[in-house]
Amino acid sequence: MVDITHKISTLRTATAKATVIVSLQATIDAVVNNLVPKGNVLEMAKTAGLFAVKNTHLSIPDCHPIPIEFTSVEYEINELSIDIIFNVKTVYKTGVEVEAMHGASIVALTMYDMLKPIDKNIEISTIKLISKEGGKSSFKNRFPSAITAAVFVCSDSIFAGDKEDRSGKIIVEKLEISGVETTHYEIIPDEMDVIQERTKAFAKENQLIIFTGGTGLSPRDVTPQALEPLLETRIPGIEEAIRSYGQQRMPYSMLSRTVAGTLGNSLVLALPGSTNGAKESMDAIFPHVLHVFHILKGKNHDTK
Repeated sequence: MVDITHKISTLRTATAKATVIVSLQATIDAVVNNLVPKGNVLEMAKTAGLFAVKNTHLSIPDCHPIPIEFTSVEYEINELSIDIIFNVKTVYKTGVEVEAMHGASIVALTMYDMLKPIDKNIEISTIKLISKEGGKSSFKNRFPSAITAAVFVCSDSIFAGDKEDRSGKIIVEKLEISGVETTHYEIIPDEMDVIQERTKAFAKENQLIIFTGGTGLSPRDVTPQALEPLLETRIPGIEEAIRSYGQQRMPYSMLSRTVAGTLGNSLVLALPGSTNGAKESMDAIFPHVLHVFHILKGKNHDTK
């Protein structure tokens, strides 16, 4: 199965439709009036669909076993056709469109099985996805021009050439995936005055200022102390999201002093210096965090 461990959970919804076409008005009458010998077709088929949607992963090899938190089945009868409208919701890392289509198809097959003794010409004509929401595709932020970023690696050892930078390069790669242009990348020592100077200088030209490193608890980890006096507005939600995401994957994440806030029209982030810490921090908030640039312009949260 596809690795989804890096994804965040969001509300996921999907609606699928299947259509059963019968050949006789008498068949529709039997369904509506509950006269089918095998039982109540609409209720039996609905029950089969509810079982099916929760077990999609047992039938479709690449589907993940996921918690199904809401399902509804509705019917629309038009002349000789019965439309099945199947809705699914969950809060999880991956979507539920296949679950909705699987549920709708099993409802249709159950109806076929129950009706075939009284109608030999039943057809399942269409199974299709009507809509889906949630995940990255539902939270795209569009901007008239590219968002630009400056990335700084805070590390005495990397600055001295004793170690190779990995976290900064991962951040640059993640930014590119999110459509953000990195205009400046630099390795600097763990010095408060250098961090503050770079922040004030590059916030004038870039919407994003990202530091990696110096957020731990050692005496030389001074990135938070350097940034906090400069920030005009702290954004605790970003900090909480990063730590919560990391804590679910590694128990030491609670010790990181991640910082997020604004300086003018720029978003300033201080992320962990470890390779995994930087990667997971970016996974936790990108690309959704880019919505901050709409808010800073006075737009509401519905703007994308």
